[in-house]
Amino acid sequence: MRTLNYKYFLTAALLPFVLSGCLGIKHLKENEKLLYRQRIDAPRHIDASALQGLHAQRPNRKFIVRPLAPLVSIYYFGYRFYDQEKMIKKKERFEKKFDAKIAATKKEKRINNLQFRKQQKSEKLTNKIENGNTVMQWGEPIAVFDSSLVRVTLERFHSYLFSKGYFTNKVHAKVDTMKIYPKRVKVTYTVVPGQAYILDSIFYQIADTAVNNVVQRNTQTSLLKKGERYDEDNFTRERERLDLLLKDYGFYDFSRQYIEYATDTSYKTPDRKVAVMIIINDPAKRGYHKKFTVDEVRFTTDIGINKPGKERTGRTYRDIQYSYYNDDYNLKILSQRVFIKRGELYNRSKTLNTQRQLALVDAFKFVNINYDTANGKFTANIFTSPLPRYEWSNEAGVNVTQGYPGPFYNMTFKKRNVFNGMETFDISGRFGFEGVASATEDQNFYKSTEAGINASLTFPQFIWPFRDRVRFRHAAYNPKTKFTVGYAYTDRPEYRRTAISANGTYSWQNNKNRLYQLTPINMSVIDTANLSDDFKQLLAEQAQLGNFSLLNSFRPSFVNSIIFGVTWNYRNYGNQERNSGFIRAQLESGGTIWNFVDPSLVTQYDLEYFKYLRLSLDLRRNNVINRNTSVAYRFNSGVAYSYTKNKSLPYEKFFFAGGSNSIRAWRPRRLGPGSFKPRTTEDPDSNGDPVKDGLFDYNIEQPAEILLEASIEVRQKLFGFVSGALFIDAGNTWTFQQRKRTVNNVEVDNGNSQFRINQFYKEIAVGTGFGLRFDFTFLILRFDVGMKVYDPARDEGDRFVLDKVRFFKPYATKVTNGETTTYTNYREPVIYNVGIGFPF
Repeated sequence: MRTLNYKYFLTAALLPFVLSGCLGIKHLKENEKLLYRQRIDAPRHIDASALQGLHAQRPNRKFIVRPLAPLVSIYYFGYRFYDQEKMIKKKERFEKKFDAKIAATKKEKRINNLQFRKQQKSEKLTNKIENGNTVMQWGEPIAVFDSSLVRVTLERFHSYLFSKGYFTNKVHAKVDTMKIYPKRVKVTYTVVPGQAYILDSIFYQIADTAVNNVVQRNTQTSLLKKGERYDEDNFTRERERLDLLLKDYGFYDFSRQYIEYATDTSYKTPDRKVAVMIIINDPAKRGYHKKFTVDEVRFTTDIGINKPGKERTGRTYRDIQYSYYNDDYNLKILSQRVFIKRGELYNRSKTLNTQRQLALVDAFKFVNINYDTANGKFTANIFTSPLPRYEWSNEAGVNVTQGYPGPFYNMTFKKRNVFNGMETFDISGRFGFEGVASATEDQNFYKSTEAGINASLTFPQFIWPFRDRVRFRHAAYNPKTKFTVGYAYTDRPEYRRTAISANGTYSWQNNKNRLYQLTPINMSVIDTANLSDDFKQLLAEQAQLGNFSLLNSFRPSFVNSIIFGVTWNYRNYGNQERNSGFIRAQLESGGTIWNFVDPSLVTQYDLEYFKYLRLSLDLRRNNVINRNTSVAYRFNSGVAYSYTKNKSLPYEKFFFAGGSNSIRAWRPRRLGPGSFKPRTTEDPDSNGDPVKDGLFDYNIEQPAEILLEASIEVRQKLFGFVSGALFIDAGNTWTFQQRKRTVNNVEVDNGNSQFRINQFYKEIAVGTGFGLRFDFTFLILRFDVGMKVYDPARDEGDRFVLDKVRFFKPYATKVTNGETTTYTNYREPVIYNVGIGFPF
């Protein structure tokens, strides 16, 4: 007991010094103190996160545990090697050297090149002079407490609350010096908002009757509503709404400056009511707001191209005056993407939609639309610059998928405007190697050769016998038809697999965030050959384990289906500036044709055929906490049901769990189904005979028909281009029919693979871990370490395995009791995942 007290006392005595070093307190000057913590004490209905963004001074960022601020150490480590005067002199020498080179050069092209290089280098040096060297910029200087900035923060808080309708708010700041750590300061801001003022009456003062009619007809969409709290942000957004609304009704030169607000806060003062007058003034010179009608629409298809001695020619189609050097585009197709009509009122939304739709056809470098009011006419001018008709691209690098890294090479050729209707032809080839885990041996991996070629032809319209009137109406939804054919080749030591595919897809968008895709034709012929003897034996063993799908998937087969999918991308999912979301739902009906046509058409060629229904749903969300931290969520699910006699699915249509983009504590595609136990691995003994070692064998992929998985990941920028992540993954797969295992023709209990309402929640696997992300701008390289927390394949009562995780070689202790051999004290391996981009 005395020893324990002594150690406790020694630790407590040394802790302040250790933590002071971690926080960088040694870098404080005399009489300086560290701003250690800031806290906001506010009622629940006040947005504390918005107030946090108004701090005039911030504490140093801390990681893992609160008293650890490594960025301070990084900053002062770089400061040791930094000399600002030396950097200033270096910039002066550099600029003098380049000025001499520029003065000695007479060629304009070289002068421009030198000036560009000088500007780039000069900007980098200026940045280092102002902000320190690269290491210093990765870190941050110590946050020295400044009492004057507390007053600035109080003023900001007061202004913010006032703008939200809390006109009588009070904010106080309490500055405490921590007794145990006298060099640290914590500041507590107490917010007393008072009672909010409410909008009670909204009036309009609009002299122009035409403007007044438009505004009054659209009051239901107003952002200022009676009975709601006064909020200056709503006033700003309402001014923007009115501006855009009137520009959609022909008021081309209307400006937000014409909109004013008059508020009366003394109105029913005891009840804290606010009366609002919305005033729309008339132009001083004209005295009224003019509606503009489009007199002409002019479209120049090749702006930026100069052909000396040659003039543009043109013609008119559907009231649009086209001009060009070469007649390269089908004007019927091009006109479908122009929604500005002669004789109609100016409409800002149609103008923007025209610009967006023309940009989406992959035919133009840029699209610019402006309006000309000269000569008493209101003319819409559309200018486009064509992209190169032919385009080559080559890509080589290291492929990182679910296996081991390997080199690859991609080559792509694109031809635009194939038939002068803005069609696009793409052909791409890929060749690469990858290390893959052996399917028949443990702890071995082999080279897998991957090759493929795909060709596609995309039309900027629906290929269907629609009337022109219907085609022009559909053009607002960015319709596309894409036909694709492809050939894929995989060569592994265990087998060689080829696939020939063909499909046709319609796609359209009802807005810029929502994409629909319908694939009425999706066919592929898959063949597997050169199966090794060991692999054939493995397939037979899997059939004994009840995994007949694996055996069927390696037979020659013909797969056809109809697919419909919806993708909703909210606020450009993945951006780090604001919250965003992503939803993808897909419904697939496989083999539908065989309900009406005799399948002997394919069975006579000894091909398997399939009939199935498949539904998948993927939901993602990214919440931005602050400029350095975000929390990402994902829920992924799916169900597939086969109604063929053999109750089997094409292998590519099964669901799998595990891997760098799934449950990261399990190897790719190795989790599940349910609580079904994998077989145990075998190691050779001294005589070379196989001996069970008690560890699960995760070499075999585990296909299933039902998938449920969810993940949550906290992402935080650490320093420079390095970010860290902590994550929790949970999920599993299941089958509709119980997978049975037979040994020597005797059925044995090996766990449950079937989805059961009263049991599935007990079979949710849980994993956790941490990782690093390296943001190189052009790509994000990801490294994750996954650790099992709850393994449903273990016996009940022994499924919590986090305390059994081992970072190096796993093992199990063999216990022999007579003729019975068991394994105890097993250790679970961690799983290392390498990937490109975020996991979701």
